[in-house]
Amino acid sequence: MENTRKPARRTFLAALGAGGAATAAAVMSKVTPQGPKNPGTTVEERGSKGYELSEHVRSYYRTTRV
Repeated sequence: MENTRKPARRTFLAALGAGGAATAAAVMSKVTPQGPKNPGTTVEERGSKGYELSEHVRSYYRTTRV
């Protein structure tokens, strides 16, 4: 007896995955990056010294511990 099953389920699942990836890519391409609130100011004018380990960053790091 030959196995003559059609791969319809596999094809459907592959198409579903590809469609989901395409949808995610389309949505992400429309998302605009958030810049500084006042783009005319420089880093020195905003008073930023670069990366700062603030309380909300520490909280995030606590939640990611394994």
